Amino acid sequence: MKQSFRDLTVYKKAFDMAMKIFHCSKTFPKEEIYSLTDQVRRSSRSVCTSIAEAYRKRKYESYFISKTSDADMENSETQVWLQFALECNYIKKDVYEELMALSEEIGKLLNHMIENPQSYLRNADKL
Repeated sequence: MKQSFRDLTVYKKAFDMAMKIFHCSKTFPKEEIYSLTDQVRRSSRSVCTSIAEAYRKRKYESYFISKTSDADMENSETQVWLQFALECNYIKKDVYEELMALSEEIGKLLNHMIENPQSYLRNADKL
């Protein structure tokens, strides 16, 4: 069993995506700072925080599923903001495709967690 949420592949990928989004969003226009820039950063970071919260509460299966579902929801929101960034010409198509591919992979991993919570519960709780 993993020792920390930071050891989870899905967390590592989500953190990587959030950091890539942070760096590429630095070039967004100033008029977007309180809208698109803020929203895409918040939603991508929320994927990470929801994964961390789910992992820390993995003693409770229903809470684990709920928080993991929240992470999946935030991941989907991030995809929408990335689509807006592409359509507004704030990011290049190759950057968009890279981030979307990473987001899709994260979504698949989160879905596995939601569909197989027993694999993630603490050992003592599996008895």
